[in-house]
Amino acid sequence: MSYILTGLAILIAFFYLYFNKKYRYWKDRNVVTPTPQWPFGNIRETVLRRTTPAEYYTELYEAFPDEKVVGIYRMWAPCLVLRHPDVIQHVLVKDFDLFVGRGVEFEKQGLGQNLFHADGDTWRVLRTKFSPIFTSGKLKQMMYLLNERADKFIERLEVSVAASQEQEVYFTVQKFTISSISSVAFGLELDLSELDTPGNVFDRMNRLIFTTNYAQDLDFAFPGLLKTLSMSLFPKPVKDFFYGMVRRVMQERNGEPSGRNDFMDLLLEMKEKKIHGVKKHEGDKERSVVIDEDVMAAQAFVFYVAGYETSASTTAFLLRLLALHPDIQQRVYEEIQRVTTSLPGPLTYESLKQMTYLKQVIDETLRMFPLVDPLQRVLSTGGYRVPGTEVTLDEGSLVLVPVRGLHYDPQYYPDPHTFDPERFSAENVKLRHPCVYLPFGTGPRNCIGMRFAEVQTKLAVVRLLQRFRFDSSPRTKAQIDFDPMKALPADRHGIFLNIVPRV
Repeated sequence: MSYILTGLAILIAFFYLYFNKKYRYWKDRNVVTPTPQWPFGNIRETVLRRTTPAEYYTELYEAFPDEKVVGIYRMWAPCLVLRHPDVIQHVLVKDFDLFVGRGVEFEKQGLGQNLFHADGDTWRVLRTKFSPIFTSGKLKQMMYLLNERADKFIERLEVSVAASQEQEVYFTVQKFTISSISSVAFGLELDLSELDTPGNVFDRMNRLIFTTNYAQDLDFAFPGLLKTLSMSLFPKPVKDFFYGMVRRVMQERNGEPSGRNDFMDLLLEMKEKKIHGVKKHEGDKERSVVIDEDVMAAQAFVFYVAGYETSASTTAFLLRLLALHPDIQQRVYEEIQRVTTSLPGPLTYESLKQMTYLKQVIDETLRMFPLVDPLQRVLSTGGYRVPGTEVTLDEGSLVLVPVRGLHYDPQYYPDPHTFDPERFSAENVKLRHPCVYLPFGTGPRNCIGMRFAEVQTKLAVVRLLQRFRFDSSPRTKAQIDFDPMKALPADRHGIFLNIVPRV
């Protein structure tokens, strides 16, 4: 028995000394850091799902107002949180070539090769090839498909509202974004009745993808573990769903582009080909990716998920804000009427561009409810001196940008908890540092689909406000109660509003 106790004491002493040394990393570099708690480091509340990462990093940002950078430990992995916009601009834009990777890789085969999670080399190749699908020309070509899906969505919603004006608006809007992304990306024309019941296949996929799991926390503790062990962040049914979707579309099109010029056509044009990245410098290494079934399913996954979830969340938060601010809702409605009254047919890409106040409302919504937080980058080489500081980073160092913290900083956004679309007038935008508004990131690795997201969100809001007015209901909360079990911002109780037909 004494041997067991002695061994246990030695083991405890070893872990104490090991982690005590780990938790001296930032102190030894004279970087300000909150006191870590073993084994969570500084992220106990997020690991235990008591708060969301966005809320935690906002509190951290506000706790150190005089610091340009703050050191933290995610479990026992050191990370550097960037607070100052000049430092952020260097990392995300000026020194981007040193911070290409996001440091969120997982399995090399399967869904891990998607454009969001891919490492720097794979990302460069994929980004070059997929950027053309988001040009203004491509978006204009998609408008007829988006309008068709919007027509069916509004028809279905009219029936639902006739039965009950109070609706949970995220679940409501999600029907449009799922059906629209299915159409413009994959040529799948969904029957909206399939989406009416909670627990349908798309709802199940949403829950599996966006309910947080502990695989990410494991990777925090051991950076690169998921990639090394070829583990996935997502359960097998998610993988099966997207592989099945790709195979279904390929079979329907006989493995050849269909002429729709959609996302799947782009993938089919490159199928089984080795695509190469552009060399920026003479001595750059060759970068290439073979577009096999794994790569196709991975891109289908990230495009589909980003295309419906982000727009649905943004639109739901926006409608809630308009319901709470009827004067702003009326101004948006009047702008819509002014632009659309003279239109001879359906909404066009150009007509949406003319709705500048609606764009301000969307931007202010994303300021208050940014979707990806924090932004994350990994340093590809050692010896990087963080601009404006005495801090030098090692190769593989992770840096984090607390988006919501920046968005709620009163020195950039006075009275930040107030919904005020005037913050995003052309005049006011010019007065701010470009790196204090980051809902889509910035620099070369910003969100590739942000223009599509804007078009889809604008179209949804326009079509909804043309037909309905949005009011508070007895279940409308004054504050959002963020759900720590969700990977993206969501109210744990739902967002309920009254949807009132216009007469």
